[in-house]
Amino acid sequence: MITIIAGTNRKDSMTLRVANLYYSLLSAQATDVQLLSLEDKNVWEKGEELSRIQQQYLLPADKFVFVMPEYNGSFPGILKMLIDNSDIRNCWWYKKAMLVGVADGRGGNLRGIEHMTNILHYMRVNVLYNKLPLSRINEEMDAEGRLLKEATAKAIEQQIEEFIKY
Repeated sequence: MITIIAGTNRKDSMTLRVANLYYSLLSAQATDVQLLSLEDKNVWEKGEELSRIQQQYLLPADKFVFVMPEYNGSFPGILKMLIDNSDIRNCWWYKKAMLVGVADGRGGNLRGIEHMTNILHYMRVNVLYNKLPLSRINEEMDAEGRLLKEATAKAIEQQIEEFIKY
């Protein structure tokens, strides 16, 4: 199973639009794909909701797609809280991940991608080498979640193809 994690709890985020795009593209090639949005999710404490998220999205997954916006040169704290409060060994160890950075600036959250790579390596997660920073996202995607540039669509397709084989 592949779990796509939209790594912010911000309402109506571009991150969720990108995650939905990855969901539709991955679902066309893989049978068991699900999307976890952190909107309105209580992951800042070990409780009933986090337990449900672990059971439904984290434990059964063997691969993860992290779609992460840039927050202060890294990624949102809500995503780190999801990781920190989960059962690290059972949810993450020896699984695989693909990273996508989202930013309105020119870096595409490169720092956040590298920060997450280090965290995932520490947790024994194997990270796909093809990490995609999506820069100037408001010029790349419209309000309905459609890509505006062919080169970006090709880069995403290539990344997904590699992840399916990974």
